[in-house]
Amino acid sequence: MRFANGPHSFGLVTRALHWIIALAVIGMLGFGTYIARMEVGLGNYMLFTWHKSIGVTIWALVVLRLVWHWLSPPPAPMGQNWKTTLARAVHVALYILLLAVPFTGYVASAASGIDVQVWGLTLPNPVTPSEATEATYFALHGVLTKLMAGLLLLHVAGALSRRDGTLGRMVTGEAG
Repeated sequence: MRFANGPHSFGLVTRALHWIIALAVIGMLGFGTYIARMEVGLGNYMLFTWHKSIGVTIWALVVLRLVWHWLSPPPAPMGQNWKTTLARAVHVALYILLLAVPFTGYVASAASGIDVQVWGLTLPNPVTPSEATEATYFALHGVLTKLMAGLLLLHVAGALSRRDGTLGRMVTGEAG
């Protein structure tokens, strides 16, 4: 079992990070949609704290994955056609969104003037509390989240439509 990526295969670290992040993001899309319909109060404050904690954890895992890909570059795409070009663009956009969505949520939460707590730790407040900043960043957070959901659907559809072993590489490490 290889931990690092090979010239034609994904290693265990890349595959584990991919699937952990994927499942966490899908769960957070549902969880975020659920809590977005709530008004923050003492009775549900913990749900919002969990959402922030999981979001920051996903952000950290994405940063770890980017660092890992710098240390252990992923294999080249299989084949070169319009699907490969589209997949590359979707991947880049997803990475940007995986970093931007938690960031916008963090800034929006910090702008509320309420401490942002992540797994019991209080994060520093990067902005001056402001209703306008809070509203702007929560709106941006919502738009970026919807864009990410759409790109995730495109990513999954693309992976399922390919018949060249690409999906097999992300599941087993090797093209099947």
